[in-house]
Amino acid sequence: MHILILGSGGREHSLTWAVKQNPKCTKLSCAPGNAGIAKIAACIELNINDGQQVKEWCLKNNVDLVIIGPEEPLAYGVSDILKSANITTFAPSKAASKLESSKLFTKEICDSCQAPTAKYDYFNDQEKAMEFIKKSKFPIVVKADGLAAGKGVVIASEYLEAEEAITEMFGGYYGQAGAQVVIEEFMEGEEASLFVLCDGENLISFGGAQDHKRAYDGDNGPNTGGMGAYSPTPVLTKEIEKKAISKIIKPCLAEMRKRGIPYEGVLYAGLMIKDEEPKLVEFNTRFGDPECQVLMMRLGAQALDLILATCEKRLDNAKITWADDHAITIVMATQGYPIKYDKGSKISGLGTTIENSKQVIFHAGTKNHGKDIVASGGRVLNITTRASTLKEAQLRAYKIIESVDWKEGFYRNDIGWRAL
Repeated sequence: MHILILGSGGREHSLTWAVKQNPKCTKLSCAPGNAGIAKIAACIELNINDGQQVKEWCLKNNVDLVIIGPEEPLAYGVSDILKSANITTFAPSKAASKLESSKLFTKEICDSCQAPTAKYDYFNDQEKAMEFIKKSKFPIVVKADGLAAGKGVVIASEYLEAEEAITEMFGGYYGQAGAQVVIEEFMEGEEASLFVLCDGENLISFGGAQDHKRAYDGDNGPNTGGMGAYSPTPVLTKEIEKKAISKIIKPCLAEMRKRGIPYEGVLYAGLMIKDEEPKLVEFNTRFGDPECQVLMMRLGAQALDLILATCEKRLDNAKITWADDHAITIVMATQGYPIKYDKGSKISGLGTTIENSKQVIFHAGTKNHGKDIVASGGRVLNITTRASTLKEAQLRAYKIIESVDWKEGFYRNDIGWRAL
């Protein structure tokens, strides 16, 4: 099979790494890719949000399967264009991806099927939002309604923080994503991510992970796209997973089918867990980043078989074989991320790490510059390891970080702290 993966981050590098291990994959391309992906796949210059351009390249190059990594191409309807050309595509439709691209849409789905989530109000007028927070009990959560690269969420502990967040969102700080705002009650508990594969009718649990959203140690600093993750996560017990599927995921998917919008692809449920009861924080309609890295590290070649079972609507017979192991990924980011950071700093020492099934440096924001690898984004590297215990995996990952020579980078020193 010739497989094309769309995206350029650590998520896409880990998908490329896992897919390449499966003998069904005979040719592997990635658009646009990054410096790490370029070592294991052909990197193609394509505008991945332009469905027509992607479709034409696929037809010209006999692509058998497209895997869409990031959320933006979904919102642009790339999967619809590819599927209409009979190109097998692992991704939900544009209509179904509204579960991520509109927080209000997800809230309405939850309301319709009585799935447990935070109480909320919705505003497209800044003054009305300001009036609402004057009467609110803090903390509250202020969210940009649309796609904001995982950053359009502010937990406001007092009025002034909420006021600033609302001003920024309506002022265009997150672009069109903040043109409408959802304000939610603050949910206490511990967060975890649950992934399921859906083929329009059937679903199968794809495992759980726990992300670290804040930039700095101790869960301090601004929200980011994620500074590290580990899998499995103790808080997501089998019992809680069953509750999340029966009370949240299945009812929401049934409501989608009822509306004529069957969901196909991976669905990522961000959960808040308190007193053994899960509530929905949000849905993402693709693999999380950096959660995907730890899932791919644990699954390897199986990932492609499961993706194909989803696309071919065979999930009712699919099975996942999990090893009794733990994986962790630690994000190395450019100083100043997620606020303001420079690009182009040189990264050395990557060649000293021997990569194998238990340790890989997945690239995110990197590119080749002559003979050098330079940083080209905020989140730049994902140091990912696997071991029989989480502690062993954590120690291995931090040891690898010591070999990376990049003075412009930073990372958290406490990834995995909740479980450990």
